[in-house]
Order: sequence, then structure tokens, then C-alpha cells
Amino acid sequence: MTDKRPYIVDDNDRKVFMLNREVHVSEQILQDEMQLIFAKCWIYVGHESEIKKPGDFITRRVAGRPVIFVRDASGAVQCHFNTCRHRGATVCTQPKGNARRFFCVYHGWSYKNDGTLGGVPGDDAYGEHFDKVALGLKKPARFESYRGFWFLCLDKDVEPLVNYLGRATEYIDLVIDQSPSNTMEVIEGTQEYDVQANWKLMVENSVDDYHLPTTHSTWLNFMKNSGVVVEQPKEAGLVLPTKGYAIDLGNGHFTTDNENFRGRPVAKWIPLFGEEAKAEIDVIRAELVERLGAERATRVADTNRNLVIFPNLVINDGSSVTIRTFYPEGAERMHVTAWALGPTEESESARARRLDAFLTFYGPGGFATPDDVEALELVQQGLANWRDDPWSEMSRGMAKDGMQLNSDEHHLRTFWRHWNKLMTEDKA
Repeated sequence: MTDKRPYIVDDNDRKVFMLNREVHVSEQILQDEMQLIFAKCWIYVGHESEIKKPGDFITRRVAGRPVIFVRDASGAVQCHFNTCRHRGATVCTQPKGNARRFFCVYHGWSYKNDGTLGGVPGDDAYGEHFDKVALGLKKPARFESYRGFWFLCLDKDVEPLVNYLGRATEYIDLVIDQSPSNTMEVIEGTQEYDVQANWKLMVENSVDDYHLPTTHSTWLNFMKNSGVVVEQPKEAGLVLPTKGYAIDLGNGHFTTDNENFRGRPVAKWIPLFGEEAKAEIDVIRAELVERLGAERATRVADTNRNLVIFPNLVINDGSSVTIRTFYPEGAERMHVTAWALGPTEESESARARRLDAFLTFYGPGGFATPDDVEALELVQQGLANWRDDPWSEMSRGMAKDGMQLNSDEHHLRTFWRHWNKLMTEDKA
């Protein structure tokens, strides 16, 4: 394992935090991450609404492993490693569908959707100790859910998921509260794209409101020209687009917690939605107040947040609700997948506003994502000089008393402190 210079310099006395840039370029560090982070932490697999009926399945890569996310014949949600027990071929080659069995195209072994071995062509050629019961599809060591979000862990000794999530559950609950029936669903359609940058840069970018005035100036101008009033408190000569906070939730999880200005399909009207949307949004808000009380309804409708579940799940609860994951395809490349999430019972018009907001801001062709991808790739290109310029400065906000703003770097330091702990405590 890597054992060179420190990954971080965390000097609270001097109010200085520095990050060793090698963490974004080293293949060896990536291999260490696979063992010390992705093999030990809870990793997001999918949402239960993606597999609604018995037999529904989705195949995807999770923590670098091909898996089958499936609702079996009894209706139970399961996760199997997508690897034949015979010679190791991928069993299910379809991205999604509905099936009672999965057939390996190599030698015809078949598996029921609960993972048990169903059939072996020519099984009479095997000896008496050939155990079909023991040859079902392997499963991750742990597989648990919180409010419809399913995670796996490869470490059987990991703490329960709800304990791992800790205070992050408070912010997941704010998402679920948007539905009158407490049932959110992933909306049909998936965004996938590659970024030529280290995966951890996406963690930083997903919650970094410091970059909004410069990186996303086109979007801010679009909002202003569309009649959206953007509060812009001035700080240190910069015009910042919102007043909000950065909050450490424990276990490496963190969030921004912002006053909303950009509108929300759940009961926060802005001119972009059109005059005809006002009445429906008023109805949505009245339902929130009746069901949750005025204070909780205000919390749900009038604030927004970008939540990071360590290490690589982001739930953007802003102008729409977005689930985003990203996995390294090498030290300097990642694959990003994102989905829109909405209340199951929302109307066709409310769903249209949600998807428009999702695509306009978060989509690969929207206002934000192309800007962010370019910024991250520029960072990765600049890091080619890491040997001669080895440290990134990440001290913004350390000298402040009280709550850290979303434009400070407190939440980024939260991630890096936990990352550093996991990457160094097991080295002995």
C-alpha cells in the first residue's frame, strides 16, 4: 500500500488545511481506496421503485462489482453478484427487464431470480459431492435499506446501515416528506456520462457553493432574466447566490443546508414555472402544512440541500431531486450515473415541472453539469504538475467562529478527514 507523504495537513492552530494532490492522480492510491473504502463502506445500489414488480431486475456495477438488483418471485428485494458460479461469466447481460430465471450463455447454467441454482445441463456428469444448493449466485456480505434506498457492503462486520447513515437520515427524511404517501419513485430514464477526472473531485464539486458565481454565471443570469429574485449577500468581494450552511453529519457524510431561491416543484413557485402553476403549487403547499405542520412544511419547501453519503452517493434536493453516484474507472476517470426522484402521486403537470428543472440544471446538456464537467477536467489537467506543486489549499472558513457557510470549505474538509482516517488507520 501507499506509504509516502501525508495525504492532508490539518493544522487547527494555524487554521490551515492542505490536501496532497497525489490523491487525485495515483493508481496505487486508487487501489488502496478499493480495499479500504469501497470494500468496507456501505455503497448505494438502487431505489426500490426501480424494481416494482416480482421479477423486475436491473444490472449495474456497484463498487466495481457487476450485480443484479432484483425483486424476486416472493416480492423481496435482493442483490446478487452477476457472476456465474461455473466459469465466472456474466450471467445476466440485459440492463433491465423482468425474468423468472437468469441464463448463462456460456454453458447454460440457470439461476432463479432469488439467486438459487435452477438448472445445470448434463448435471449427471458430476460426482456425488456436486452441491447445487451451495452453488447459487453469491451475494454481498450485507444488503440493507433505508426508506427505499438500498445499499450493499462487502464487509460482513460493518455496522448496520441506519447507524452508518447517522444524522444523514434527517436529510433523507426531508426528501421522503415531499410525498403525501411517503413513497418516492425513480422516474424512468437514466443519465450516464464519463468525466476525465478523479472521482473525489465530484464529491467536492457536488457541494461546493463557492464556485457558483464564477462557474455557473450563465445560469445565474438566466435565472435573473427569467424574473427569479436571487438574494446575493456580498462576502469578501464576491457575490454569493444564497445564504446557507455546511454541516458535518458524521461518518464522512455532510450536506449544504440553504435558503431556497431557485424554486422547487414541491411548493416553491418561481416565474419560470409560469402563472398557471401557481394554483397547483399552492395546493401542494397546503397539503404539506396540513400533513407536516407549518414549521416542517417550510423546512421541506423553502430550503434545499446537497447531501453526500460517504463515499460516493449524492442526493441533490434542490430545484428537483437528483440521485447521483460516480465510480472510478481509473485514477483520472470516473463514470457518473444520475436519476430524478419524485413523489409517486404527483400530477402530470407537477412531474413535467420536476423533469424540466432536473434537465435544465442537472442534465448532461443543462446549465450546471457541462460547466462542472469542464471545471473538473481542467482541475485534473492542472494536476499534471502535482510533483512540482503538490498541495491544494482548502482552509476557507477555518478561521471563522460559529456555523460554516456553504461557500466555505468546511464540508470538503469533513470528507477528507474521514477519507484520510480510513486510508491510514488500517495500514499496519
